[in-house]
Amino acid sequence: MNLPNKITVSRILLIPLFMIVMIVPFSWGEISLLGTTMPVTHLVGALIYIFASVTDWVDGYLARKHNLVTNLGKFLDPLADKLLVSSALIVLVGLGYAPAWIVIIIISREFAVTGLRLLLAGGGEVVAAKMPGKIKMWAQTVAISALLLHNIIFEAFSIPFADIALWVAMFFTIWSGWDYFAKNKQVFSNSK
Repeated sequence: MNLPNKITVSRILLIPLFMIVMIVPFSWGEISLLGTTMPVTHLVGALIYIFASVTDWVDGYLARKHNLVTNLGKFLDPLADKLLVSSALIVLVGLGYAPAWIVIIIISREFAVTGLRLLLAGGGEVVAAKMPGKIKMWAQTVAISALLLHNIIFEAFSIPFADIALWVAMFFTIWSGWDYFAKNKQVFSNSK
């Protein structure tokens, strides 16, 4: 277990902490910040989510820079991303900040791609994330962060940035899923 893989595992371990902060009704009060008022728990949850998301870049950077890319990392990194994104989106639906139908589309794509990865792995092929998947991940991170932070800054100008960002994330989620299946369609033609 090298350092990048340990960082990936730490991202997975932050998910229960994020969920507890966001779901348990702690009485930490509210905070007004940059034109937005939100519960302190939402601010803390958003910071945990953002920190966990940044570790995605850190582990990838370290793995490439120090030639520590492993099959375990290729498997764990996207799994950690999917778990983090799915948990945050489910929390946002529960809070009424994200439409369930958009979240269902995003999470369905994540399950479908995970299934395809398992089929590929069964054939001995472990596929690292490609550029469309990376764009998708950052679009989702921006959207989820903006929603968790109650559209901070943009709320003061009545700009629905968080909602727009969620639509953009959905677009890139669909696009990257289509790209992933199109480039790996041989799995289905080779199966009997």
